[in-house]
Amino acid sequence: MDTDTQTDSSEGPRWYHSLSFRLFLLTITIILLVEALIFVPSAASFRSAWLEERAQAARIAALALEAAPMREVSEELSGSLLVSAELLAVTEIADGMRVQILAPVEPIARPIVAIDLREGDEAMKLGRALSTLTAPEGRTLLIIDEGAKPGRVIEVLVPEAPLKAALAGFGWRILGLSLLISLTAGGLVYLLLVFLVVRPVRRVTRSVERFRDDPGSWSRRLEATSRRDEIGRAQNALADMERAVSDSFRQRERLAELGEAVARINHDLRGSLAAAQLVSDGLSRSQDTRVQRAAPRLERALQRAINLATQTLQYGKTKTPAPQLQELALAAIVGEAAEEALGPYGDTGVCNTIAETARVKADPDHLHRIVANLVRNAAEAMEGKGKIRIGLQDGRVTIEDDGPGLPEALRENLFRPFSESGKRGGTGLGLAIARDLSRAMGGDLELVSTGPGGTCFALRLPAGPARPAKVAER
Repeated sequence: MDTDTQTDSSEGPRWYHSLSFRLFLLTITIILLVEALIFVPSAASFRSAWLEERAQAARIAALALEAAPMREVSEELSGSLLVSAELLAVTEIADGMRVQILAPVEPIARPIVAIDLREGDEAMKLGRALSTLTAPEGRTLLIIDEGAKPGRVIEVLVPEAPLKAALAGFGWRILGLSLLISLTAGGLVYLLLVFLVVRPVRRVTRSVERFRDDPGSWSRRLEATSRRDEIGRAQNALADMERAVSDSFRQRERLAELGEAVARINHDLRGSLAAAQLVSDGLSRSQDTRVQRAAPRLERALQRAINLATQTLQYGKTKTPAPQLQELALAAIVGEAAEEALGPYGDTGVCNTIAETARVKADPDHLHRIVANLVRNAAEAMEGKGKIRIGLQDGRVTIEDDGPGLPEALRENLFRPFSESGKRGGTGLGLAIARDLSRAMGGDLELVSTGPGGTCFALRLPAGPARPAKVAER
């Protein structure tokens, strides 16, 4: 699946899958929908105008008849008027009397549908316009409207077929015009989007793909742009991110190379220190008083150097193992770790106030190492004297000592590897490893307080608070 994805992204999206083509289709669709909504009232207006024209032609015929001698016209003139106005017959009603102004030349086809232009709201006109397009063939329309003079009513019979044909032609003209407008507007929108949106997005996409393949390359970075819109801000932010990640990636590579070199140096250094320690052992058996006074200091210095080299190699090689979380009896794990850590410090007491019923969800090995490290540090800070208090407050394991506290200069980099630890011969790795182990379990380790009265660390674990404490003295 990954191979197919990479192949598709390298070849680029097909044109019908591109953003610009989709926007082109979307523009055309929206315009056609708008035109469709406009067509219905436009068709109703066209139908009303067509019917009004026929009624006006009938009124003109009525006025012409009044001007004729004896109010009569020849059959030839009557037929000519009917054909030119597309009428079948015209009747005028005045003072309750129906006067046939233009008689039909041939029998009127049925059914006859009456349309009174003097009444009807807009909604009715919209419905009738649509019904005209779907009406059956052969119907005749009876148009009723005001006459040529006040108080008169005129009735006009017209065939519906010309109206249907005119309305259909109007619809096709609207459709053609809509398509032309849609294609023109869609094309303009397409071109604008290609230059303003699609091309910049494609540049960003290609830059991301190139950066994914070679994050350390200088030549494939995305250049910043002067645009101030959303795309410009996104491009500039991506360029900054690529620059930062690329620099970090190259720095990581340099650190890895440096680490390999340090590992080789440490390996050789340990061999040299081991040989020096053998010489130191020989010097310790010398009868020279000056040598006997200097030999212990030399041994301690060599031992600190060996410890530093060993711990550095272990930290560089060891990865924090994945925690195996399980429900544990917190008091038992903490008590065992404290007892192991205080083995060399017989004068240091511990007060464990964690209830025996308290249970947490943690990795037993991780939890043991963290507590043992904190207790050992506390004992070393008190120089093997005093008392260490271990408790559980608000779901956090607290470890507090009676030592002199941490110097101000050590607090900012307290959990940073290889920072100054505040004790002679220390590497600064203990607290760094303890915090890594606690975070691997979903918790954290933090310094709560420190001062002349002592130092307190808090270990947060992925579990709720315990039951009321039961004090256990050692």
